[in-house]
Amino acid sequence: MSIVVTGSVAFDYLMTFPGKFREQILPEHLNKLSVSFLVDSKESFRGGTGPNIAYNLALLGNRPTLFATAGRDFGDFRVWLEEQGVDTSAMGVYEDEFTATFSVITDLDHNQIASFHTGAMARARDLSIRQLNGRDIDMVIISPNDPEAMRTYTKECYELGIPFIFDPSQQLARMDGEQLVEAMRGAQVLTVNEYEFEMARQKTGLDDQGMLELVDTIVVTKAAQGSTVIGRNLCIDVPAAQTDRLVEPTGGGDAYRAGLLTGLVRGYSWDVSCRLASLAATYVVEQNGTMSHSYSLPEFVDRYRRTFGDTPELEDLLATAVKPEAPALVG
Repeated sequence: MSIVVTGSVAFDYLMTFPGKFREQILPEHLNKLSVSFLVDSKESFRGGTGPNIAYNLALLGNRPTLFATAGRDFGDFRVWLEEQGVDTSAMGVYEDEFTATFSVITDLDHNQIASFHTGAMARARDLSIRQLNGRDIDMVIISPNDPEAMRTYTKECYELGIPFIFDPSQQLARMDGEQLVEAMRGAQVLTVNEYEFEMARQKTGLDDQGMLELVDTIVVTKAAQGSTVIGRNLCIDVPAAQTDRLVEPTGGGDAYRAGLLTGLVRGYSWDVSCRLASLAATYVVEQNGTMSHSYSLPEFVDRYRRTFGDTPELEDLLATAVKPEAPALVG
């Protein structure tokens, strides 16, 4: 299966606030908001939505192509991705830029406040899906990236007839209703969390059926409450996988997308695809760092069976996994 992943490439700085944001913010004074949080921990990790999704796809037996931009500090990151089974040959690397930086503070309620410095991500608009015309592509996922690049990629996939998932996530805030409608048009799947779903409704002025005139299916994630799949003649709720412990939620959504993609490109049912997705996400939230976790595919399958029970798709997943290969030499 050939999956192309577009999205930000970044270095993550994850911090913890030993309190609750809501106790420090005065709703009646939001027009004069000025607040600082003293954090008691800080860790640095490789990250970005593109590598996060691609790494989890590789764990699930795929050989994804990462189609994104990075800066002159990307060298070691690139070598590491190749070692994990991610194809970086389509990357755009700019020696006059630094790779993007993501900083996030998480409170005791697992609420988050984040900032993002674009760096080389702003150059993603220089790339075109048409550059991949020599590749056999089963599906593209368009995840948070430079907003102009995201809109361009969705349009190109639509024009080229390439199935794609539109995953706007954090970049919903940078799109108005008209831009969002155009980006959604022709998507096989729109993936959003509950808050983002409501934001998309408000920005576009569309209800569920109106959105389904633009996209085939909507998948709404609801954290511990699982996820809901909405189609023209479909509405199913899928339970979440139970976590051993909840440590840090950053990156859980990206792992979910990887599990969903894995099921969709293999033709699995929505129920099984979403369960794969939910289980993939649990590995991330059980520790710090969006790519600190690891598992073998047999270990993943065993945990799926213990969590959800057996299903024939698991044998197919094991049988169709891409066999590990020697990392490509990269410059």
